[in-house]
Amino acid sequence: MPLEIERKFLLKNNNWRQQVKTSKNIRQGYLAPLDTSSVRIRIEDGKANINIKSATIGISRLEYEYQIPHDEALEMLDQLCRQPQIHKTRHTIAQGHHLWEIDEFYDDNEGLLVAEIELGEEGEDFEKPEWLGKEVSDDARYYNVNLINHPYMNWS
Repeated sequence: MPLEIERKFLLKNNNWRQQVKTSKNIRQGYLAPLDTSSVRIRIEDGKANINIKSATIGISRLEYEYQIPHDEALEMLDQLCRQPQIHKTRHTIAQGHHLWEIDEFYDDNEGLLVAEIELGEEGEDFEKPEWLGKEVSDDARYYNVNLINHPYMNWS
């Protein structure tokens, strides 16, 4: 059973930008909402996939991901996915034995920056960089699927 164990954090400054190793643009959309899962179509750097995640709050969720043809992904994003969609740049930073992914959001989510780290188990230790802020792993507002209906620009 594929299990994603991921922790999410806000950033307290821009010092992370000096450590970025790679950056890629991502466009993603979600198919009709489901109570038990989210179904996402994503295109990043010319690769396309469909992803299914369990709709649970916390750091552990079931996750299934499969590559799909790029032209079919574009068609699904344009014709089937809910609007608006998520547009972001994902920056990666190596820190200790882990890889941090920092998502920089655009459009209705402009100004939102979220750092994520995937772990092998829930209690796994990891180095916390000095630019890391408050943990938001248990705050559903920061899940990409929720940023469509409740974008960052509308938060008070």
